[in-house]
Amino acid sequence: MCLIVLRWQSGSLIVAANRDEFHHRPTAPLAFWPDVPGVLAGRDLQSGGTWLGTTRGGRFAALTNYRDPSRQRDDARSRGHLVSGFLAGDEDVHRYAARVQREGRDYNGFNLLLHDGTSLLWIGHQPGSDVAVRELAPGVHALSNHLPGTPWPKLLRARTGFTGALALQSVQRALFDRLFGVLSDESPADDADLPDTGVGLEWERRLSPVFIRGDAYGTCSSAVLEVTAQRIDFEERRYRSDGQYTGTTRIGFER
Repeated sequence: MCLIVLRWQSGSLIVAANRDEFHHRPTAPLAFWPDVPGVLAGRDLQSGGTWLGTTRGGRFAALTNYRDPSRQRDDARSRGHLVSGFLAGDEDVHRYAARVQREGRDYNGFNLLLHDGTSLLWIGHQPGSDVAVRELAPGVHALSNHLPGTPWPKLLRARTGFTGALALQSVQRALFDRLFGVLSDESPADDADLPDTGVGLEWERRLSPVFIRGDAYGTCSSAVLEVTAQRIDFEERRYRSDGQYTGTTRIGFER
């Protein structure tokens, strides 16, 4: 997962997110997991974890990579298990975050969001430091491949579109469609606005849109999730390496 925008408040969470990955990496679409029936998420079939998901009880977790190629390790543990571990368990966010903080050096750079219905926490790597934990106040938050709220052009565009979509106060179907529209924005950033994350100018350009189109690496799926005290609705849309739509899964149920 490489871009997440969400709003949370008491009794309500709405999330819009894009998963950017190598297209050859095997992935199962959004579904309840047969081996952990309460978990609703897509699944990384290479390592067994996930990038974003929820549960029948309304727990939520999502992950982005922290882009720092100088600290990349081949022997690191799979970051997707940080998400699935929270979803499959029953620890509150603070207890789980403390455990992740202790074990954080075993993983390459990450940003992890955890929500248990009461609190929303960010856990992640920071430049020159160990893993940190921060509680996020109710409101709108945006996250890509750096610290929460870092003003990358794609993140600013996504947050503005997300906030505008929520302000229209329409029925859910129209809201979901508008949020998927926000996630499909392929506008590149100007070179002068690009970050320097150590991957070189050409890759910074390729990675600058909200929706990344690329033969080998790009946006594989988009997701919109709404969790309320009464109901959960989750929709995933999937794409080929040329950016063409390939299918949708929609799952909704009363809590």
